[in-house]
Amino acid sequence: QVKLVESGGGLVQPGGSLRLSCVGSGFTFSDFNMRWYRQAPGKERDMVAHISSADYPTRYLDSVKGRFTISRDNAKNTMYLQMNSLIPDDTAVYYCNAWRAWPNGDYWGQGTQVTVSS
Repeated sequence: QVKLVESGGGLVQPGGSLRLSCVGSGFTFSDFNMRWYRQAPGKERDMVAHISSADYPTRYLDSVKGRFTISRDNAKNTMYLQMNSLIPDDTAVYYCNAWRAWPNGDYWGQGTQVTVSS
């Protein structure tokens, strides 16, 4: 059974930091590209950060560049998102995604709420 479980969300003041984690099971974690998405109320789900399965090249949403860092530890089947200098616009539910083109695989976690507010 494939599972992705996010943790680390919460309430933080503007300028603060959080570290999200995503633990995968039931599939070969190292074979998959991993992504963080977020969805704010009334808005579409946006890809925040991407880390590839091989050589780990990364990509980021422009608005989080320089503030967020995505990483992975394949030995622990875990992906991370270090979020610094948080702003209210970062408030959203953050989702973990594992994706592979062939053989096809596209798995999602249940999400973790991040709220940035004073």
